[in-house]
Amino acid sequence: MVMVNGRNRMLTPAEVSRLLHIHINTVRRWSDQGILKPYRIGPRGDRRFDKDDIADFLQHNGTNGTNGTNGNNGGNQGSAETAAQVA
Repeated sequence: MVMVNGRNRMLTPAEVSRLLHIHINTVRRWSDQGILKPYRIGPRGDRRFDKDDIADFLQHNGTNGTNGTNGNNGGNQGSAETAAQVA
């Protein structure tokens, strides 16, 4: 997790994949498709994700899938608990 103004707010793709219970390549694909909003940092352009953006994503989509993506759309169980972990 990356510190912003003394707060842990930015998540790595691996951390997002664990929170959403999806493969890290799915996180990368969703960021390329605009489903998740990445922030590019450093000279390599590494992806980071804002904690609040991921919490909003969970509130609207639950875990394990989104509406209109190739993910598994049946995994809404536990989304409130996962959103609480993110926040």
